[in-house]
Amino acid sequence: MFGRNAKSEIDSLIGISARIEGDLVFTGGLRIDGEVHGNVIAGSDADSVLIVSEHARIEGEVRCANLVVNGYIAGTVRSTELLELQPKGRIHGDVHYRLLEMHGGALVTGKLTHEAAPVQAAEPVFHLGVTAEGASA
Repeated sequence: MFGRNAKSEIDSLIGISARIEGDLVFTGGLRIDGEVHGNVIAGSDADSVLIVSEHARIEGEVRCANLVVNGYIAGTVRSTELLELQPKGRIHGDVHYRLLEMHGGALVTGKLTHEAAPVQAAEPVFHLGVTAEGASA
């Protein structure tokens, strides 16, 4: 998934009985089954993966590259690569995404905003053979 080895996809797990109060910063892969009351933010890892299971509940902003949601998020969501909303996924807040996959039954209460990939600087274009008077040279 997402170009990572399936065995090393999830580096960390927040169990179903865990409750975190405060912001959470992670790198690599993270699966949340419990509750987080605070922001969940991926570090500078462009291949970060966050999985929000159907039992999970996040109240705060979520920022990462690849996000799979089958639980509940109350807050702004920013996914710089792929956002997958599974059937039991619920987001109450604005969503910013590059690629979106939304399954039947998923719900977003907020504004969906597509953010295009950064544009590479184009090479300059030169028009040859045109003079100031518009005649060909």
